[in-house]
Amino acid sequence: MNNKTPSTSSDSQASDSQTATAPPADSASPVAIIGIGCMFPKAVDLASYWQNIQDGRDCISETPATHWKPEDYFDEDASTPDKTYGRRGGFLDAIDFDPLEFGISPRDMEATDTTQLLGLSVAKEALRDAGYPADEANFDKQRVSVVLGVTGTLELVIPLGARLGHPIWRRALHDAGVDPATTDDVVKRIGESYVGWQENSFPGLLGNVTAGRIANRLDLHGTNCVVDAACASSLSAMHLAILELQTGRSDMVITGGLDTFNNIFMFMCFSKTPALSPTGNCKPFAQDGDGTILGEGLGLIVLKRLEDAERDGDRIYAVIRGIGSSSDGKGDAVYTPSSDGQARALRAAYEAAGVDPRTVELIEAHGTGTKIGDAVEVGGLKMVYGELATNQKPWCALGSVKSMIGHTKAAAGAAGVIKAAMSLYRGTLPPTIKVEQPTDAALPGTTPFYVNTEKRPWLRNGSPRRAGVSAFGFGGSNFHCVLEEYQGAAETVDWDGRTQILAFSGPDRDAIAHQLESFEAIEDWRELRARAADLRAAFDAGASCRLLVVEERKRATRLLGTARELLQSERASDWSSPQGIYFGSSPKGKVAALFPGQGSQYPNMLRDLACQFPIARETLSAADEAFGTDHRLSERIYPHAAFDNATRDRQRLDLQSTDVAQPAIGAVSLAALRILESFGFTFDAAAGHSYGELTALQAAGRLDSNAFHLLSKLRGKLMAKGEGDRGSMLAVTADRETIDAFVQQHDLDLVVANRNAPEQMVLSGATSEIDRAEELLRADNFTAMRLVVAAAFHSPFVAEAAEPFAQAIANIELGPGNQPVFANTTGKAYPSGQESASKLLAEQLAKPVEFVSLIENLADEDVTTFVEVGPSRHLSGLVQKILHDRPLTVTAIDASRGKHSGQFDLARTLAQLCASGQALDLTKWDQGAPAYQAPNGKERLTISVSGANLFKPKFSPPTAAKPALSPPAAAPQPATAQLAPAAPPCPSPVAPAPMTATADSASASSTLDALLRLQEQTADLHRQYLDGQAKVLDSIQALLAAPAASAVATAAPPEANPVSKPAPAARGADIPAILLAIVADKTGYPTEMLELSMGLDADLGIDSIKRVEILSALQQQLPDAPAIRPEHLGELQTLGHIVDFLS
Repeated sequence: MNNKTPSTSSDSQASDSQTATAPPADSASPVAIIGIGCMFPKAVDLASYWQNIQDGRDCISETPATHWKPEDYFDEDASTPDKTYGRRGGFLDAIDFDPLEFGISPRDMEATDTTQLLGLSVAKEALRDAGYPADEANFDKQRVSVVLGVTGTLELVIPLGARLGHPIWRRALHDAGVDPATTDDVVKRIGESYVGWQENSFPGLLGNVTAGRIANRLDLHGTNCVVDAACASSLSAMHLAILELQTGRSDMVITGGLDTFNNIFMFMCFSKTPALSPTGNCKPFAQDGDGTILGEGLGLIVLKRLEDAERDGDRIYAVIRGIGSSSDGKGDAVYTPSSDGQARALRAAYEAAGVDPRTVELIEAHGTGTKIGDAVEVGGLKMVYGELATNQKPWCALGSVKSMIGHTKAAAGAAGVIKAAMSLYRGTLPPTIKVEQPTDAALPGTTPFYVNTEKRPWLRNGSPRRAGVSAFGFGGSNFHCVLEEYQGAAETVDWDGRTQILAFSGPDRDAIAHQLESFEAIEDWRELRARAADLRAAFDAGASCRLLVVEERKRATRLLGTARELLQSERASDWSSPQGIYFGSSPKGKVAALFPGQGSQYPNMLRDLACQFPIARETLSAADEAFGTDHRLSERIYPHAAFDNATRDRQRLDLQSTDVAQPAIGAVSLAALRILESFGFTFDAAAGHSYGELTALQAAGRLDSNAFHLLSKLRGKLMAKGEGDRGSMLAVTADRETIDAFVQQHDLDLVVANRNAPEQMVLSGATSEIDRAEELLRADNFTAMRLVVAAAFHSPFVAEAAEPFAQAIANIELGPGNQPVFANTTGKAYPSGQESASKLLAEQLAKPVEFVSLIENLADEDVTTFVEVGPSRHLSGLVQKILHDRPLTVTAIDASRGKHSGQFDLARTLAQLCASGQALDLTKWDQGAPAYQAPNGKERLTISVSGANLFKPKFSPPTAAKPALSPPAAAPQPATAQLAPAAPPCPSPVAPAPMTATADSASASSTLDALLRLQEQTADLHRQYLDGQAKVLDSIQALLAAPAASAVATAAPPEANPVSKPAPAARGADIPAILLAIVADKTGYPTEMLELSMGLDADLGIDSIKRVEILSALQQQLPDAPAIRPEHLGELQTLGHIVDFLS
């Protein structure tokens, strides 16, 4: 994003001219998503939102006290009047909001809905994410628009409206016989439990001002408006935003949806429909779905025409190919959905996009979790996608993020679009949670759709990845958006920063201990993440001492303290801790890469890494292409969600089948190797176990990728092929001599097929003989386990497969390679010659595996580090048993077999390698992490803002109750976010010694007082905010020009510019201090946060009324100071200007 080329002219005439002459864009041109900003339940930004989606995190919680109290409004009986049967929802975490950053007076925060406040923060982040920070002039702001989905008036209208009920309260108290004094007191108490009306209340409750504030504070000059299509508002806004771009009216648009309206009023609305889930969970497309859950959210995206985004070098998350819309027309109730109406929107979208629905592999549905709504939606989808053909497998993942965050209403469509865009951008099919059994309408095998309940890598299937997003609103408002991945840039690794490698190196232990001390004090994970990157950049694998610590954000206690203690207590040259601490001081040894064989496979093996690393998906895609069947290999490795044990068993057995298992293991092992190689991993020798030998040959460069996949598929097919009894295999815990003697003693027709470890042998032979051997061994108290394989591998039972395999090998080049590969059959390095190497590889199928000899020979070649590259860690355990008496490092990239995150297992592997002295490029870890801004020591006023509107209640002391009345209960302290100052309260302005006022100053003071009263009584707030300060200044001019104000005639003429300097104020008056104290008192900003360079409107949000209040108070404090006249107001734009004028 360093190649920004749009016009940066700030000259309004030039910009207007450009706007007028800009040619209209192609009405069918695709649109790029180049920036995202969002806040959703349990997610304060895009990174945490996407991570929650991948993790399948349930972000629904009990209603917090900041919103409403269940004891006041909850009743599980849905028919109870004025009560809600729902008490759970999706609620935003609070952020530290800096009012000064957005020019909002702290005292005005109560009068501003949080949708407007948080919308400012999210919009600013969206622009920053797009590469166009609002405070920089690297783009033409004249052609940037703001089009948002917001539902009408905001939540603030409820308490403001409720406060107007005082006549009703008063009449009720009067009718109940309460005396006037008590009535007045009660009415006052009730009124003060609501936020009060003030000059900023009107704009603070208006939905359209949400867009207006963003355009105002970010200085954007294009269209600004909001659209209300109920729960389809986000996509409706995007629809208009795209039209702005396609018609050439705008070059960039901020669009999406904002909704923090989640108070008791909204709960009551959905309770009486009724649509809320009585069990408190939104379960889209689930058999037991019983309703929706309300959520809060803000989701904004930045759009540009695709060709413009490419020209300007923007990062592109996804491309919007088209949006379709429709209305249901006449039907049942106005809020009853229609499959026909929804299908029309889908057809319009695909027609606009020029996309065949059969190429769409993800539907982010409206999916509210209501039985009727979900069934209607699936019905509409089937009308467009068609029924599932005979013997056809479902191809399109179906889900809804509402299962995690609830129904965010106006922001719901934005939540879905952002989820879909990130799925396309990261090549990951996201999960939908809480579906134990799909609803009948979405049962697997009955539609083209399957409910995706686990994240899975999204591999291309002959066309670009595509997704559809739906949003439907009350009143029959239907929208569908078609998105496509952007293929014009390389995919990047999806780092989340939750696992950090801390890499310390130095000449001795004391040097490392000193480094550890500075890190132990770090509490902020963001700082630790940034400092960890610096450590990795400075790490020296050749240093005498190397300590690596793998930290996880979720861990309650940091490992650094443990590392320091172990560094002092452990005196061995090399040691490690199972928690993730690795120390090395021995010289670097050689490295061997080991590749597993059949038996290591399991469904979803290395799934996390396949989702995270593009290179892994590319490798798997190549395997898919080579496998070449209708049922892709990757779908058998990462199968669709199973909702019963029978399906799970079938998926496991399918992957276990030899013809699938071997190419699958090879594909995943090769993907794991490519990931390690991206960090600079190299090895000195390679080996594999059984089938894994084929992977080793590819890794060492003796087979190219195409030949490898071809042989993998053929080997698995040949090993699985055959009729009659093809034999079985039995693993036994015993040494070779004992097994040989046992076989001879019982006259068993078996061979030792695998010598895996000194005390682990595998027997192969006829199934009847394996049955007899198993019975005899168990009778003699041997540990024996039957292996699940298709035949008696590495025995004469599969000799028939060797010949066709040899024929295939003869047609493939076995090159010299880059590293030696040690063979199973001989335990020695492969011969370099093509013919001898081909013969050895072909015969390996029916010859025993001498794994013990192989590992011992590698160790004799000075290999001290063994890395298992592929699924599971079976080989690592064997190596440790074989070389138990030698110093060595053994690590596996899939050490936890999916029990830990794949990123954590990978981090431990890299850390172990570095501790052993291997030089890796650790700067690639967490590459592209956001920069950390260390506190600069300068105080900032921040106010905690969540979805709930701010309100600081005004408490009156309880009064003694009259005997006839029950004592009033003391008002409880609510848990609402409060305007607690970050510093001690502002001191009251200190008045100077009394002075004799001049005629001018006395006249100006009275004029200001009169003006203040006039504005407070007659100002039309709507006119103020639409017409701005110019008309206010006209009113001031008219007032001061009245005949009664004769002293004004002596003022300097209005046209004087610059402002002339009147006589100085009285000596000793600290004008800056007095001014700052008054401003602090009137606005709520602490004095220490104020600077004389700050603009009254631009920085402090001081409007015309507040400005008059400040000047009036200033005149009272400084009666002998020069008078500020109306012609001066337009020129006194900063606090410093006022000080200069008065000084």
